[in-house]
Amino acid sequence: MPEKFLKPYDSTSTEPRIYSAWNESGLFNPDECVTQGATSADAPAYSIILPPPNVTGRLHMGHALMLAVQDTIIRYKRMRGFRTLWLPGTDHAAIATQSVVEKQLKKDENKSRHDVGREELLKRIEAFAAESHDTIVSQVKTMGASLDWSREAFTLDETRTRAVRTVFKKMFDEGLIYRGLRIVNWDPKGQTTISDDEIVYEERTAKLYTFRYSKDFPIPVATTRPETKVGDVGIAVHPDDARYQKFVGKEYDVVFCDVPIHITVVADKEVDPSFGTGAVGLTPAHSKIDWDIADRHELSHEVIVINEYAKMTAGGRLEGKKTTEARDMVVEWLKSEELLEKEEDIKQNVATAERTGGIVEPLPKMQWFIEVNKEVPGRGKTLKELMLEPVRSGAIKIIPEHFEKTYFHWIENLRDWCISRQIWYGHRVPVWYKDEEITVGEPPTGEGWTQDEDTLDTWFSSGLWTFSTLGWPNTTEDLKNYHPTDLLETGYDILFFWVARMILMTEFALGTIPFKTVYLHGLVRDAQGRKMSKSLGNNMDPLDVAAKFGADAARMALIVGNTPGTDTRISEDKVKGYKHFANKLWNIARFILENTKDTDMSVPLSPEDAMILSAHGEFMKDVTTDIEEFRVYMASEKIYHYAWHELADKILEESKPIFASGDQTAITSRKALLLTLFDRTLRLLHPFMPFVTEEIWQSMPTKDARFLMIAKWPESTH
Repeated sequence: MPEKFLKPYDSTSTEPRIYSAWNESGLFNPDECVTQGATSADAPAYSIILPPPNVTGRLHMGHALMLAVQDTIIRYKRMRGFRTLWLPGTDHAAIATQSVVEKQLKKDENKSRHDVGREELLKRIEAFAAESHDTIVSQVKTMGASLDWSREAFTLDETRTRAVRTVFKKMFDEGLIYRGLRIVNWDPKGQTTISDDEIVYEERTAKLYTFRYSKDFPIPVATTRPETKVGDVGIAVHPDDARYQKFVGKEYDVVFCDVPIHITVVADKEVDPSFGTGAVGLTPAHSKIDWDIADRHELSHEVIVINEYAKMTAGGRLEGKKTTEARDMVVEWLKSEELLEKEEDIKQNVATAERTGGIVEPLPKMQWFIEVNKEVPGRGKTLKELMLEPVRSGAIKIIPEHFEKTYFHWIENLRDWCISRQIWYGHRVPVWYKDEEITVGEPPTGEGWTQDEDTLDTWFSSGLWTFSTLGWPNTTEDLKNYHPTDLLETGYDILFFWVARMILMTEFALGTIPFKTVYLHGLVRDAQGRKMSKSLGNNMDPLDVAAKFGADAARMALIVGNTPGTDTRISEDKVKGYKHFANKLWNIARFILENTKDTDMSVPLSPEDAMILSAHGEFMKDVTTDIEEFRVYMASEKIYHYAWHELADKILEESKPIFASGDQTAITSRKALLLTLFDRTLRLLHPFMPFVTEEIWQSMPTKDARFLMIAKWPESTH
């Protein structure tokens, strides 16, 4: 028995050493697996592209779960003989990364981005991103992720930049990208547009004010934002609301809080007669719903009374005031003019920007959009239809299945995608202007050209991730061999942010799907079911957890019992339980290796031992089926229970009197049985707990490969 088993298992020294050996072997690379004979050159390919972590700092337990699930699948497929590619990369995460650096700039130097300028800010962001990248890669390796680092990608590197410009030009040339004045979600704090998906709604107490525009105005209206009423151009009522039908079509001129406004009354089915007074003041420049109603009734969109800094631009007493301050002033004016009829407390969902926390202001802005309802030339379908089709047909399977309904609902209600952002970090919009000329795609030659100031939404570049990482727009062997990818494993919270956009982009650019299966995991919560946050002090750092208990223990704690699409709870006690399991495996190895020296593996087993081995064969098939059908949470738990309760507690205990009996036939049979069972168990467990299984495997007399990582998946021969 090797001397190392005389000491307790030490994950702290074992895990870094083993990862280094794996990495240096080159066997994370499928090409090298073929070269070294670990995989056949004509073996089927299997690919996963790692969802790229943002270069904004450290990984969290949600990332650790993602890595654990994907590495489990990859290691399993590699052991099954597939040419297995798991390709790593990171995301520049434009808004999030710039926001971190800008906050630090303000804190350290009391400066804004405009104080230091675009070039200097980008230098600082790139330095921060590079440092964050190195931290993230170190963390990913600590978790045991068997990624092919030779193919690592970054959403802002040269290859990905070419892909972004190529897709943008193709979409522009085919009339699917346009620039237009549309109402968008404006983040006054971050000074940029954001998508619908980047809005976080917070329930807050608000006031609902019922008032009239003037003393002789015939219709009372209700609003939570009286400061916007200086921008009203109309009133909408329901066509069936008898109270207001005689006013439909009439126009009124009033002076509201110093500001002259012109009101037209229209009838529209979108109005809820039961809310407030049943009459809605229309401010098209500051409400998407009002914008759409104004469109239908040909009302003006041009009355803008709030600017990009959430300050009032209307004349009179409100000029230059913050919206919150202006609200109080308008209410005071309504009271003084005896126009306020009612004031009541209500609960309201306030739209805030996910990254900055700023209150979102709907504003009309000249922006770049992708049109989702226009037919794609040569395809006979709109982008929206191309996003729906592969999921409806089953070409893309979403696990758990109930998220397909959520996906369909979101796509069916999809608006044109605003892809321009007013930040400085990211892919600059590839459009150049010179007098009346415009060029798209690649930088033009000659002088006098000015590039568009905006950058592209981060999700534009990450939407190309499955194929841009494989070398597109070049026709590469990787693209031929590994696309469409087999699996996308990610959190259910970015089903719309990212999953849907990858389907859109891949269908458009390649005319195919980006992946065959989408496996959605849930959020990782604390032991009480609370979301992890700094304010609650319940954050668990994957590096700290791995250092204390081992990465194997962290992986098992995250996977066992964690059904897809469902939030999971994690605690130090749970992780500690799987540290004990790693120690148990070590003790099992010590007992078996100590008692099976010079075992003849070719001897026939006793009838009793043959039955045990046969039952284990059925168990192996069960575990294999679970993994094939993405029930990794069940497979891991079954292997855990088998190793601890069947192998250790039962079979090993039953072996002790056999070894003491002196019956050489029974002893020889039992030795062969134990080595066979433990060999198979290590192989089954390896995708879940790669480090401890690899360390034990290196001392196994049944070892038939350089690493357990490339050993064959066990199949029953009994």
